[in-house]
Amino acid sequence: MNTDFSLSQNNAGQLPKSKLPKQNNSNHKDDKQNLQDPITAQILIPQMKRHCDIKNVAIFGSADIDENHPLYSEVFTVARYLAYHDKVIINGGGPGVMDAATKGAQSAGGKSLVITFYPKDMPEFEGRYRENHADKEIKTANYVERMFGLIEHADIFICFQGGTGTLSEWSTAWLLSHLYYGNHKPLILYGAFWEKVMDVIDDHFFIGAKEHEVYRIVKNEEELIHALRLFEEELHDRCRLPHSDSADQSQPQEKSTSSQL
Repeated sequence: MNTDFSLSQNNAGQLPKSKLPKQNNSNHKDDKQNLQDPITAQILIPQMKRHCDIKNVAIFGSADIDENHPLYSEVFTVARYLAYHDKVIINGGGPGVMDAATKGAQSAGGKSLVITFYPKDMPEFEGRYRENHADKEIKTANYVERMFGLIEHADIFICFQGGTGTLSEWSTAWLLSHLYYGNHKPLILYGAFWEKVMDVIDDHFFIGAKEHEVYRIVKNEEELIHALRLFEEELHDRCRLPHSDSADQSQPQEKSTSSQL
């Protein structure tokens, strides 16, 4: 058997001197200076945080729909209901689902927060939408910090239909809910299509029981209200607080969304 690896035993793992790249001593001082200037920017992963109530609701979904799309109206209705019940609506400050979420909250006199970044050399990212007029904006340096900011500031996530950006937000929020299980932030997956999505994932990935416990799939606003109440009861149990019936109240007729769009 040939055991010649072109390296001697005394210098295993090292290149012969003839193969070493030539050093440019003139730049050595500059290299040393660069090493002494550490990068100060940090991307912080959302931390586990004990919380006993649901106040801030992050809404994820497509940026590629307009006001005439049925999904826009659906998101508007959900955000309006949540804001009417004193929830703060959080989104990424873009168009489509994000814009519908902000406007839905505003129609009920509620508060909204957008977490944004202003991209350069990213032609496929929608960026900041001028018509998404939120009460407060937090600017971040890049897409990852924006996503982590959305996750950090929310108490629960509602995931609507979207594209690869929505997939990244949903999967990251789901992962962190699994990692922080027991003190996690729940997810509501809005739309019947999620049942097929989760069936495919269950068939081809190794998903544990606890990973299924952190989310619920809902098909309409009525089911969302029920899921929200159940998650709030879970949080109250976690913190040993009494249950509240306010989360299961239906929205008054005068707050109907259909007449507002």
